[in-house]
Amino acid sequence: MSPEFAVELLKSLMFQAVTLASPILLTALSIGLAVSLFQAVTSIQEQTLSFVPKALGIVALLAVLLPWMMRTLIEFTTLVIQKIPEMVK
Repeated sequence: MSPEFAVELLKSLMFQAVTLASPILLTALSIGLAVSLFQAVTSIQEQTLSFVPKALGIVALLAVLLPWMMRTLIEFTTLVIQKIPEMVK
């Protein structure tokens, strides 16, 4: 395996990881920011108030995006498996 091939493979792996993780992270960030703003405005300092909406939002997002995420992972895995002969050279 040439160094260029390894770098390209790692670059595509990192891009896939960021692409798949970013919707979940952005959802948790936005819900957390909204809940924190709500807590600051109302002076409610309940710990579970920040956890439950994030958990529900992420579960709902995963229910919607799971087919796309699985399709993306399967396509990437298939691509990597097809490139195995190039790795052996």
